[in-house]
Amino acid sequence: MSTIDEAPAPELPWERFWQLIDLIGGAPAVAVCATFDDGCERLTAALAAGPVEEIVGFGERFAEALYGLDREEYGTQRAVDPDDPEEEPLPLSDDGFLYARAAVVAAGRAAYEQVRADPALFAAHSFRSGESLLYAHEEAYETATGEEWEHVTRYDFESCSNREGWPNL
Repeated sequence: MSTIDEAPAPELPWERFWQLIDLIGGAPAVAVCATFDDGCERLTAALAAGPVEEIVGFGERFAEALYGLDREEYGTQRAVDPDDPEEEPLPLSDDGFLYARAAVVAAGRAAYEQVRADPALFAAHSFRSGESLLYAHEEAYETATGEEWEHVTRYDFESCSNREGWPNL
């Protein structure tokens, strides 16, 4: 198991990270979407076919991207059902917030940067679930090495772990 105290994880350039994300084919739909799951499977296969260092580097960059969205201005937004905007908005659960952040990443670099620049744009992703993306690099690692993913990333991507992003916690 790798920890922060051991040798640093391989550095994956952001450009390569976003190229790999583009293999998914875009953000998940609001409803359960087989197309998104197929895209995550394409990403998993591409990662598994490459060097293990790229899989680990992808996991690191993904955790960092999720951590960057783990902020109060996103997490306190309420989820609005785009199919029924008149319905009362719902608070995001910790898991719902994580899955929505993964959906932003899955939408690609431009969407991610837009949401980072304007937190109000996060609401458009609040009813989407990028949960499948959370496991792509772990499954690729298992395929490539025959071992379970036990790497501890530098950034903790669980909801509310970014202390700077949640000053009122």
